[in-house]
Amino acid sequence: MLHIEALTKRFGENTAVDSANITVEEPTMIGIIGRSGAGKSTLLRMLNRLSDATTGTITFEGQDVTALRGAAKRDWQSRCAMIFQQFNLVPRMDVVSNVLHGTLNKRSTLATMFNLYPQSDIHQAIEILDRLGIAEQAPKRAEALSGGQQQRVAIARALMQDPKIILADEPIASLDPMNAQVVMQSLRKIHEEDGRMVIANLHTLDTARRYCDRVIGMRDGRIVFDGTPSQLTTGVARDIYGAGADFSEAATSTEIETLDRSEAQKTQAFA
Repeated sequence: MLHIEALTKRFGENTAVDSANITVEEPTMIGIIGRSGAGKSTLLRMLNRLSDATTGTITFEGQDVTALRGAAKRDWQSRCAMIFQQFNLVPRMDVVSNVLHGTLNKRSTLATMFNLYPQSDIHQAIEILDRLGIAEQAPKRAEALSGGQQQRVAIARALMQDPKIILADEPIASLDPMNAQVVMQSLRKIHEEDGRMVIANLHTLDTARRYCDRVIGMRDGRIVFDGTPSQLTTGVARDIYGAGADFSEAATSTEIETLDRSEAQKTQAFA
């Protein structure tokens, strides 16, 4: 389904992503973890074609994504929707209109200029907002909503594109724990119910372990771990975040203690 081969991105002498190789055979929820600057966001931006790869290829369902140009590239960006940490909504525009922006790639220039939407699209936007538990916010300005609600509006906008893949770049980094949980549950539900692939850059080990089927760890632009949440042990975490890391970017102390206990239990079992 999705095949990434030797994908590399350089900025001058700096290598942000270094020969990444990832194969996904079926729709899966994948978490990408690593320190700030590990290359996570650059990898997602290359997948969405917001940034071009220096070398390497991205293939989805047999199509060479890295070779797409013009209308074909825009069509790919509709099929591979992006959700950002800062929501990227139009603050003074009402919620339903922000959601309807997910159809811009499918609309004519004239319709875009005069903000004209088919009634069917408006109904669909409200149905998606209802699915995400915020239909009552539809007539409000986006800026009047809480951060968690705004992120769900951003998810609704992505769903209006009817994408095969949803990319989420640190979708909960600016949210409080309760709203972060709601957003991650929404993404998980979309994956399970719709059969969509979800790839999310995440800030903590706990989130990746709780919501994802597969976890990819990046360090200094390279993929250093690719496995299941159960394989994400303390030793693996130290490979991802560095041997001397205090795990402040990785997890809470409680989580690390839990991982350490798990490691100790495994050692005792084989003793």
